[in-house]
Amino acid sequence: MTTIQRCAWAGNDPLMQAYHDEEWGVPQHDSRMLWEMLMLEGFQAGLAWITVLKKREAFRKAFAGFEPKKVARFGEADIERLMANPGIIRARAKIEATIRGAQIYCEMERAGESFDDFCWSFTGGKVIKSDGGKVPASTPLSETISKELKRRGFKFVGPTIVYAWMQAVGIVNDHSAGCLRRH
Repeated sequence: MTTIQRCAWAGNDPLMQAYHDEEWGVPQHDSRMLWEMLMLEGFQAGLAWITVLKKREAFRKAFAGFEPKKVARFGEADIERLMANPGIIRARAKIEATIRGAQIYCEMERAGESFDDFCWSFTGGKVIKSDGGKVPASTPLSETISKELKRRGFKFVGPTIVYAWMQAVGIVNDHSAGCLRRH
């Protein structure tokens, strides 16, 4: 019997394993999904990713499928509705940051800038492949992307959050050396 080798963080939780095996580290080029993942990484700040993963469907329902044009129009009544929703992480600053993030996404789109092109411009469209060893919390590149996101008005996009997002959407391949998803 062959033992499946995964990155250690996937652990034994079936939800985490499925996320690892099917999604984490796969190069993502859908602008809306790149934005959704950036917003979810912001909600994860200070919490374990499994918390967000378990609530992801509730987040999608609460945030109109993470359709930026819809979320950008959310107002105070929507914020109150979200603050009362036990299915999501009820942090007002993170909810407001997501609404503002949707507005920024839409502003970029109106200016003719694809979020996908923006996200991948920092690596020339190429995946950065680590050596499969020790994984940093942030890198000079995540610091650069963080600064640019903050300059544009995004919140909850510090270098550590941005690096976790880069890993999740496949801008960085940080699968461990022996992991089935490494190659």
